[in-house]
Amino acid sequence: MLSALGKTPTEKPCNTIDTLIGAKTDLKGDIVFTGGLRVDGKVRGNITAKGDSNSTLVLSEHAMVTGNVTVPHIITNGTIKGNVRAAERIELQPKAEISGDVYYKVIEMSLGAVINGNLLREAVEANKGMVTRLKSASEGSSEAED
Repeated sequence: MLSALGKTPTEKPCNTIDTLIGAKTDLKGDIVFTGGLRVDGKVRGNITAKGDSNSTLVLSEHAMVTGNVTVPHIITNGTIKGNVRAAERIELQPKAEISGDVYYKVIEMSLGAVINGNLLREAVEANKGMVTRLKSASEGSSEAED
């Protein structure tokens, strides 16, 4: 699908799960990881990928994260209460719910996923480090009329 849009992620996501937080686990504190992290339980703290640009976070439909998430590749079907920064790609599956701002390079959102916050697309490589704010539908229609 991404190739049809002329967009290809620069890095492939990690395809292994190195760390698992089980469904009956309630973890309090920040997590810094590399490789693949799957969360089925609850995390109260920030989740950050260290250095590795292909690190991947997977949240199951039962997962709940209360804190900011900064990971290159995110696949979520769970709940995040905090800001999310996906340097490469974020995939929101049907039961995903995010309450906070989402910074992304490429986003895939399934029918039923919910975001309560701003969507902010990270600028392309030429303007690395800058964030581009998306125009609302009303702003876009006024330009089309001119």
